[in-house]
Amino acid sequence: MTTALTIPSPALYDSWAECVTEFDGDGLDGSGSWKVDGFGPDRASFDALLEIAAAEADASRTLPEGLVHCDTYWITDPAETVIGFMALRHSLATDVLRTEGGHIGYSVRPSRRRQGHASRALGLVLDRARERQLDRVLVTCDESNTASARTIESQGGVFENHVGVKRRYWITL
Repeated sequence: MTTALTIPSPALYDSWAECVTEFDGDGLDGSGSWKVDGFGPDRASFDALLEIAAAEADASRTLPEGLVHCDTYWITDPAETVIGFMALRHSLATDVLRTEGGHIGYSVRPSRRRQGHASRALGLVLDRARERQLDRVLVTCDESNTASARTIESQGGVFENHVGVKRRYWITL
């Protein structure tokens, strides 16, 4: 099975909407959904996310307080079905990212879990982090999310500690 990281695209609106709907508003890590007021699987939210993703990826732009430059990807399969979301933050320049958020956020839609997509996508984004000349990245997951902990460990994650309900891992690149 093949997994790819795809730049968010207007052509994938229908697949994106199906994916977001499947999450039922919960667990959209890496999607940027929290950055859109009144987020829903609708065209206005979609267009706002595309605009935000483009702005955050542009290192020459100044971002609003509390945001960092970030590469946003959609996890897709060979049919270009959106099966999840992946974000690679260029820095840990906020307290939330340093303690709970980390460099990488990701999620896979419920119907496509336990198929290896998260591990493959995390491996792909680690390659992108190397291209960005990061030496190591912080990846976190909820304490209760043992599948995500296994995913992070499968890609070289070394457990550091707990902060609140988050498990913190470092991956050396």
